[in-house]
Amino acid sequence: MKKIVVFASGSGTNAENIIKHFAATKMASVVSVFTNNANAKVIDRAKNHQIPTEIFSKSDLFEGKVLQKINEIKPDLIVLAGFLLKFPQDIIEAYPDQILNIHPALLPLYGGKGMYGMHIHRAIVENKEKETGITIHYVNENYDEGNIIFQKKVALIDSDTPEDVAAKIHELEQENFPLIIEKWLTNKL
Repeated sequence: MKKIVVFASGSGTNAENIIKHFAATKMASVVSVFTNNANAKVIDRAKNHQIPTEIFSKSDLFEGKVLQKINEIKPDLIVLAGFLLKFPQDIIEAYPDQILNIHPALLPLYGGKGMYGMHIHRAIVENKEKETGITIHYVNENYDEGNIIFQKKVALIDSDTPEDVAAKIHELEQENFPLIIEKWLTNKL
């Protein structure tokens, strides 16, 4: 069975969705959740599914301690699901083309440092965009610049609030992220 490690910084709805999806298969499982936020709801979500968690500091991430823990696990895939820190070069080099991220916009639009969550949704509404979507991409040394694997669009209407946009994006993430991970794991991308 293939092993997935998930990184998340917040509520963990995408992480939990991935955990549930692969718990129902025999092809892969989430074997650990890593977080840089000791108060993240993702910790409780992981515990509810008996998934071990690793809580680490920013210095642990950039001084090789997190890479050491990952190497002990030997995952087939690392998935960033709402992870807000820039991913370190040592992990990217150790796991080339084995780290996927989901972004709540159609990259290259609304990407880069500081562009996450409601910041993106507010900008999209303020700019009166007619559509938005999600992007699943490989992680490289720059925020949101890795090769794009998958995009899915959703139409917006003039009356959409940032919260409405967030709900539409959440639905796309929940529907598509586990399926794209599954395709990656089975070499169908």
